[in-house]
Amino acid sequence: MSRRCAGWCDFAGRLISRKARRAIPGESHAMTLSQPYDVLIAGAGPAGLALARALAGTRLRIGIIDRAPAETLAAPPCDGREIALTHRSIATLQRLGAWQRLDPAEIAPLREARVLNGGQSFALSFAGPNPGNRLGSLVSNQQIRRALFEAIDGQAGLTVLAGASIRGVRTDLDCATVTLDDGRSLSARLLVGADSRFSFVRQQLEIGAQINPLGRSMLVARVAHAAAHRGGATEWFGHGQTIAMLPLADGRTSSAVLTLPSAAIDALAALDCTALGNEFTRRFRARLGPMQVLEGPHVYPLTTTYAHRFVTRRAALIGDAAVGMHPVTAHGFNLGLQGAAKLAELIAQAAQNGQDIAANMLLRRYQAAHRLASAPLYASTNLLVRLYTDDGPVARVARPLALRAAARLPMVRAAITRRLMQQ
Repeated sequence: MSRRCAGWCDFAGRLISRKARRAIPGESHAMTLSQPYDVLIAGAGPAGLALARALAGTRLRIGIIDRAPAETLAAPPCDGREIALTHRSIATLQRLGAWQRLDPAEIAPLREARVLNGGQSFALSFAGPNPGNRLGSLVSNQQIRRALFEAIDGQAGLTVLAGASIRGVRTDLDCATVTLDDGRSLSARLLVGADSRFSFVRQQLEIGAQINPLGRSMLVARVAHAAAHRGGATEWFGHGQTIAMLPLADGRTSSAVLTLPSAAIDALAALDCTALGNEFTRRFRARLGPMQVLEGPHVYPLTTTYAHRFVTRRAALIGDAAVGMHPVTAHGFNLGLQGAAKLAELIAQAAQNGQDIAANMLLRRYQAAHRLASAPLYASTNLLVRLYTDDGPVARVARPLALRAAARLPMVRAAITRRLMQQ
């Protein structure tokens, strides 16, 4: 594609409406060969929706492509995942107009986080610096996605292309071009991949990634229990298993998260609700009393990913397409949200100054900032996972020593607490 592509994008873009609309599969398209945009976002997950919303008011023509139908995007199904939001992420969602759309009854305060190892009674605890301070808040992924989608509804200059799958991607010096499975060809000044840790866009852009299938799966279910959790989350690294209890809003309900080898998780997922509740009770040693499964289970095979690059010519990666974190430290969502916010900030500044929103220097600035934020977290999380899932004799000795050393060093605990609250 030549420089005429950019000129055509600008000319034709002035002809299309700036009023946001949802493109429904099967409707007639006035421009079947090319529908020009400034920014095309592949993926209507939280990172993609957050980027689109953060660009509101920039007068940029934005398109979001997602294979899910519009009805599913507007009312996403429950997927069992509860997101531990830091204060920084909450502030970002407030700026985007999404936090205000959440039901307060669905927001659970996270007052304390405890880490247990094996059969030992000792727990490493983290809490806010002052009494009553929250480490953060827990909100379901389903509710966050719904709130972000509501926030973009009616946004000027935004088109949601729902029920559309990407068949091919290419970029040149002037444009990124996306071909959909229905034959449409869309062009944009910038393409952003936000389409999961197994990103098709990343593959099409020929960006390699460190992909680590862990051979383990995570089973998630919402459970009721007899004892009150008091806003405390527990991460217990037992021998051969990792189990977490994340406190939900009503005080006697938690999200139970169990990690085991994939074959063992598949066997547990086949149990009926009563048997699965008994299994959670046994595996958590009845710390919260008998458990009853209310919703789920949901199973997620665990794979971590880290893209070799976050940018290339006329394209960038955000969210899990850039960094797919292990869920054990609950940093993945927060990291993806901040990466989207950083890219949006750079794009908005360039647009305001009449500069190229996909200039190499701009994209490199985003990459440098996001790698600085993500690389240490990714490496330390993987190290933590290896240490606490290794049942060898050396690891068994090292784990309790590491926990007790952290407990005896106030500066270390304070640094970890700040990271939990601010990331």
